[in-house]
Amino acid sequence: MHRSRVSVVLIDVPRAEAPAAAAFWSAALGVPARPVPSEEQFTSLPGALPGLDLAVQAVDDSARYHIDIETDDLDAETARLIGLGAAEIDRWLDCRILRAPGGHLLCVIPQHSDPALFDREARAFGS
Repeated sequence: MHRSRVSVVLIDVPRAEAPAAAAFWSAALGVPARPVPSEEQFTSLPGALPGLDLAVQAVDDSARYHIDIETDDLDAETARLIGLGAAEIDRWLDCRILRAPGGHLLCVIPQHSDPALFDREARAFGS
């Protein structure tokens, strides 16, 4: 058995537009924009989505939204989602990048949230 939960909503924007996008979303949502130390492609927007993280991510691709699903078992959650029809298209560090039916991107990432929050909100899968 493993557990997982949606943990992050990402606003992906072309790299050159990321600073302006972060400033816009910060002002629009009334929250601070905080660069993520040692991960300069991310700007966090803390407090924008209760119970979830929201961030602007600079990408070398077109604008889109995607979600991150955090899990206590990367292999099991990736296999479960592939079994539901997703396709793994890439990996970056410990992140598994999938394309869901319909074309949306999602990432499966290691558990990173506060353990109490993860315990409260994660759903169990498998036997």
